[in-house]
Amino acid sequence: MTDDFKSINEMINYSSGGIISKVIFKGKDNQITLFCMAKDTDIGEYTSTKEGFVYVIDGEGIFNLDGKDISIGPGILIQMDRNAKHSIIAQENTSFLLFLTK
Repeated sequence: MTDDFKSINEMINYSSGGIISKVIFKGKDNQITLFCMAKDTDIGEYTSTKEGFVYVIDGEGIFNLDGKDISIGPGILIQMDRNAKHSIIAQENTSFLLFLTK
């Protein structure tokens, strides 16, 4: 495989009871990070100064966006405005891509 192509499924790796994040692309104005969350882990409320998108690859959980709970599973795409408060709870092993843009 060349550096031009990446297999996301090959990068997914769950730790026992933890969260793994890996920046898989970083450009001048954008970044893509792969998150792999073990079952029953969470990322507490956070606010980003950038606009973003979350694309769920695997698993199940609850994504809270500005106080609204969203059930997530494979294929769900969530758009976030700048400064939106958000958090996530993984009810199963859950992986997702976070796209941040300028």
